[in-house]
Amino acid sequence: MISSLRGTVLAAVGTSIVIEVGGVGLSVSVIPEHALSVRVGAETQLNTVLIVREDDLSLYGFRTREELDVFALLRGVTGVGPKSAMGVLAALTPDDIARAVAEENDSAFRKVTGIGPKTAKLIVLNLTGKLEVSALKRGPDSVAATPISESVSMALQGLGWSEKLARPAAEAAFAEASEAEKENTQAILRRALLLVGSQVGRAGS
Repeated sequence: MISSLRGTVLAAVGTSIVIEVGGVGLSVSVIPEHALSVRVGAETQLNTVLIVREDDLSLYGFRTREELDVFALLRGVTGVGPKSAMGVLAALTPDDIARAVAEENDSAFRKVTGIGPKTAKLIVLNLTGKLEVSALKRGPDSVAATPISESVSMALQGLGWSEKLARPAAEAAFAEASEAEKENTQAILRRALLLVGSQVGRAGS
């Protein structure tokens, strides 16, 4: 079982990251926010799980152990496969999931593509008592938002992008901008639009 990977990022496209480990490039499925946050050429480490099927071997990667644990719990719910579980984690943080379960708020899960009303109720039922809100926080490498990146994130959400995609795109655009651009919200927004556009475009290709 492959439980973790550390290596150089060779590519990050849509919902997958290719990591070179010992001269071998391994493709790992991740949520879009994660793929957007890594940089080609940089070293990264992932918590992983290898899912074996008759005709397929798939690696799924996570920034934190909490995300991996929640993924495993979601997969234990009838009707939730690996892709649906990743869809939930793409839309909700582990803390959001724990809170929705604690509040018996199945509507939070119905918003996820591929999760119907029956499955949403099963998620709440199966995960009740297995998650603690206080123990499931955002990953340690989350970047504190600046006022401009926060404004850009809100603008992207106003254009229809999800917060899970908009926030890291805004933060990445701000980080990559020149000092002059960092004073210009429109310049950061243009950069962020290019980032989210390329990610979603590649994911759909």
